[in-house]
Amino acid sequence: MQKVLTAEQMREVDRLTTERYGIPSIILMENAAHAVARVITEKLGGSVKGRRILILCGKGNNGGDGAALARILWTTGADVEVVIFGNPKRTKGDARVNFDIYSELSHQTGGELGFNFIKDFEDFSQLLTAQVSENYCCIVDAVFGTGLTKQVDESLFEIFKSFQNRLHVAVDIPSGLFADKPIANPFQHAADVTVTFTAPKLANILPPASNFNGELIIADIGSPIQLIEEQPSQLFLAEKNDAIKWLLKSAFSIDSYKNKRGHAVIVAGSEDYSGAAVLCGNAAMRSGVGLVTVVTPESSKLSVASRVLPELMVKGVAETEVGSISAQAFDELGQLLEKTDSIAIGSGLSQNESTKKFVEKVVENRRQPTIIDADALNLLSPFAARDNSQDVSNGTDADKSSLEFPLILTPHEGEFLRLLGTTDKNEINDRVAAVREFAIKHNVILILKGERVLIGEPGGRVVVNPTGNSGLGKAGNGDTLTGILAGFVAQAVQMNIDIFETVVAAVYIAGMAGDTAEKKYGKRVMTASDVRECMVDVFQSLVEENRVKELLKN
Repeated sequence: MQKVLTAEQMREVDRLTTERYGIPSIILMENAAHAVARVITEKLGGSVKGRRILILCGKGNNGGDGAALARILWTTGADVEVVIFGNPKRTKGDARVNFDIYSELSHQTGGELGFNFIKDFEDFSQLLTAQVSENYCCIVDAVFGTGLTKQVDESLFEIFKSFQNRLHVAVDIPSGLFADKPIANPFQHAADVTVTFTAPKLANILPPASNFNGELIIADIGSPIQLIEEQPSQLFLAEKNDAIKWLLKSAFSIDSYKNKRGHAVIVAGSEDYSGAAVLCGNAAMRSGVGLVTVVTPESSKLSVASRVLPELMVKGVAETEVGSISAQAFDELGQLLEKTDSIAIGSGLSQNESTKKFVEKVVENRRQPTIIDADALNLLSPFAARDNSQDVSNGTDADKSSLEFPLILTPHEGEFLRLLGTTDKNEINDRVAAVREFAIKHNVILILKGERVLIGEPGGRVVVNPTGNSGLGKAGNGDTLTGILAGFVAQAVQMNIDIFETVVAAVYIAGMAGDTAEKKYGKRVMTASDVRECMVDVFQSLVEENRVKELLKN
């Protein structure tokens, strides 16, 4: 997981890098420019020789990055033009140094390196007519970066729109976005690639602002990792390495067998919603877990058993007159629930008073991590009425259950509002704060589904998951995620892997499977079953990527 920093925290890291470690700030600027140059070179096919590149610079350090970038690209054969909004003689610090170097190079080469100064965005229009005809293949946005504090003139976005169908690269953050806010300018233009430095900023990772970043690349420019870790931020970005590390920890050993891989119990389905149990159970089986048992109402048993993978066990239990699990089923499941490694409850469960009592008994008497989804969430709403965050010094059974056997809640926005006991969407305008507050208050792991999934834990950390796409917003994908979580958590219990770390990895991999399904089938066609089967490709790609990394180390 990568820590997400505010603009102020990032400036502090830069300052301490120079003050404590003696690394000059101009070296950091140079490293940043080289990082962007590498990305542009890769995106343009491995070489910039003879390629025309326009770099738009502001007067601050972001513009200084752009000036250094222009010099680096020129030395590798690019045909570079720099436009600075303002007088470079009024710049200062490292930015001034790089503008002066570029200006001198332009002079020494007889104007081979284009260098134009303009007063404002509107002033650019006269220059624009000539520049558009120059067939630039790449436009670099180094105008504002993370220092923006007020709304940008619409004219800037008109400039970017004038260069559509060119590679648009943003330095640190697309101009017009505020580093510490997820909001976007009404006229915001999207970059194809954003190269940010040292650590992601909130506008890089949270929508709607993140939607304008394009592909996000986080470049290491030389600040020691210790300085990042010292910053007080509790917001993190999940990364591919989290998934790889988890797969390595849960890897199959020579003596692996089903009981060592964990047993997941899926309590799901009802007479009208047996498909949810099928999707959830099958996804759990694909996760690498050793055993999966689907518990469903007796009248649904045949429907579920005939459609799940043959490796799953299906158990029918007592039901109500409407084909839902009855409270009496808890007594039937005593031994099974006692021995299992994880429980997932809620997919297609249906809602009535008897089923509610059953869910409450499972939660209150659990002896393993338990995932609560869908109808089970609604049956436990509002969650404030069952606060389980008592002082752990009391040593009560409820406290021990909360700490040793965490509840993992997986609501979408509507279910989260019901858990909060409100219909006011303003209550979750700040999704990060809402997730953090709920997880701390109720001592749970909360997975808030949506455009970017957020994962909160009782210690206050919130992780943003960057994988997944809108094609996952179809029936059955919530059930599939719940099954994946159940399978991962069961393995984690058997192998003594941290549960929060496990949840982060599971959500990341599930999103990757969704992204793979999108590439294979497209958002319109892809189904939840496709996502489940694409986990095969995801596991293979992550293992292969790790193998390549290990080979490169040696």
